[in-house]
Amino acid sequence: MKKNGEEEQKKNRDRREQKYQTQKALERSRKPTRAEHDRSPRNSKPAPMEGQILKFTNVMKGFQYRWFVLDPDSGMLEYFEKEEHKKQRPRGSVHLAAAVVSPSEEDSQTFIVNAANGEIFKLRASDARERQLWVDRLRSTAEYHTANFVQNNLQTNAQRTHVVRNKDSFRKAKGSHESLHNPKRSPRDDAFQEVREFYMEAEDYSRHLDDKIGALPTSGSYLNSLDADLLLLKATSTATLQCIQDCINILQMADMKSNQSSKSLSFTKIENAAKQISSMPSDPSDLLPDPEDEVLDEDVYADKDLEGVEEHKSIILHLLSQLKLGMDLTKVVLPTFILERRSLLEMFADYMAHPDFFVKIPEIPDPEGRMLAVLEWYLTSFHVGRQGSVAKKPYNPIIGETFHCSWYVRNQENREAKEDEGEDGEDEGTHLSYIAEQVSHHPPVSAFYFECPSKKMKMNASIYTKSKFMGMSIGVSMIGKVCLWLEDLGEEYVFGMPSAYARSILTVPWVELGDKVSMTCEKTGYSANVVFYTKPFYGGKLHHISAEAKNSKTGEVIFKAQGEWNGTMDFTYPKNPSANKTVDVTKLNVHKKYVRPIEKQKDHESRKLWQHVTKALRIGDVATATEHKTMLEEIQREGERHRKDTFMEYSAKFFKKIEGSWVNKSLPDNFGLPEHKK
Repeated sequence: MKKNGEEEQKKNRDRREQKYQTQKALERSRKPTRAEHDRSPRNSKPAPMEGQILKFTNVMKGFQYRWFVLDPDSGMLEYFEKEEHKKQRPRGSVHLAAAVVSPSEEDSQTFIVNAANGEIFKLRASDARERQLWVDRLRSTAEYHTANFVQNNLQTNAQRTHVVRNKDSFRKAKGSHESLHNPKRSPRDDAFQEVREFYMEAEDYSRHLDDKIGALPTSGSYLNSLDADLLLLKATSTATLQCIQDCINILQMADMKSNQSSKSLSFTKIENAAKQISSMPSDPSDLLPDPEDEVLDEDVYADKDLEGVEEHKSIILHLLSQLKLGMDLTKVVLPTFILERRSLLEMFADYMAHPDFFVKIPEIPDPEGRMLAVLEWYLTSFHVGRQGSVAKKPYNPIIGETFHCSWYVRNQENREAKEDEGEDGEDEGTHLSYIAEQVSHHPPVSAFYFECPSKKMKMNASIYTKSKFMGMSIGVSMIGKVCLWLEDLGEEYVFGMPSAYARSILTVPWVELGDKVSMTCEKTGYSANVVFYTKPFYGGKLHHISAEAKNSKTGEVIFKAQGEWNGTMDFTYPKNPSANKTVDVTKLNVHKKYVRPIEKQKDHESRKLWQHVTKALRIGDVATATEHKTMLEEIQREGERHRKDTFMEYSAKFFKKIEGSWVNKSLPDNFGLPEHKK
């Protein structure tokens, strides 16, 4: 009996050993499935890939064929001139950790690789399918190496924290900036530490879940390791942890920036400045500048270079990672280096770059001619405000900020006569003034007013600038209306302003206008439609514009225009073909404005308010510019807190709010309303 029992035990041990060896052999021989490969970006590397695709080399040579090799083990994307040169040194390479791979808006074949070091590869596949293959594989490799990089940093930081805490004192930590004193931990530090501990615990649970799923049989069971729901659960767990880690990193960076800025700013100075702006006198007569103090403006804005867009690529990528499609950017603080060194209030003044076109409008005897004159001035008013090839953003005006300037338009005959007599006549001619004010912060509303007393012309507008994130571009809508009033004729022309779009914000950003704008004069019955076309994905022209004016009472078309708003436009007059003409806006005379020197401006005026930011940006000192910009933003926030604490509302200096719109205080309350037109 005893012998039979021992034989039975031996047989059972042999069967178990055989089963174990069989399972190990199966595990060694089994290759991972495609589903397992694609759904485990953190734990498995993507497959290698290579092939010939086009790479943009430079403006002269354009796209050139290169042989690209993706090595998922090292995370490197390398390229060679030809396939047979693979054993030689690569012509170029980038590491894909923290890289952003995105399809281009240009066509269905182009895509862009933005490396963390700022280097950019602009590539073009043979067709849309091949582009998608490359984009998917590159993104998988980037996610894999980014996840490993984050994980290694977490472990390194944990080890470093453990080492420092076991020292006798913070003073003994070599190279620590805290060696001069022993700081107290703030509640925020404790909160971050608690969040990190919860994260590490959740990561352990996720790793345990991965192990349990991997230990299940591959087939022949109610639950197996290839079950679709289990694989989805595993992938969701990994993605959720990655998102949480990204959120923690963003919060820590924001906290560090907040602490640094708070140390560099003087709260007392900010509080006093905010109260000073809030308590400015509301009587316009006390604030209007003296025209005799104005001098010809030589500080003409012209931004034509990149000025660090490439250098700050990582900041742009970090910003984009926090945005969502359609997100309102009104409350988003954008990087300082993308600013264009002037306030939005001053940019609106550029619509009057050709005041000679504007002041001649009431001199035309017939209403049809006046409508055409208004339309001609409108079509030629956009190119000066968008001179640079790179899309940049003007300063966001703070509430209470103002800007003043004027123009002098002299008659050509009088000018020649003065020159013959040896006089300059600078103080003579038609005077046109401009006043702008930021009347609201949330929502951001800018009001501006043009006036030509000698011609009895008044033009008022209040514009709400609403910006939103659109993926690879940013759109800015100009919500509001502009009213031009010809007092002697009793005519009011009402029109809007087109939306602006900053395209290709990850490479070389450029700007275009896009909208359909209507222009009407109710008294004369003439109207016009102006269409600003955005460039389509395939074909099409940049900055294309078309316009048509007609008599609304008869339906007769009196004017048509085609061309580019920043280039050449063809004006045609169906009733008078001999008057047809071509206008090149780049050859038109741009009238410089007259502005008071900064030393004669008040503290709330744009150029004086932003002077330190402007000076720092001009010499490329982004850090100093950011510090001064942050101070101005804090002044605005402190002003809001002061008004809230004292139960006060902001009282605009030059404008009043009438039925949701802001009009200049010199205008009647019904300006722009139907009863005003009667």
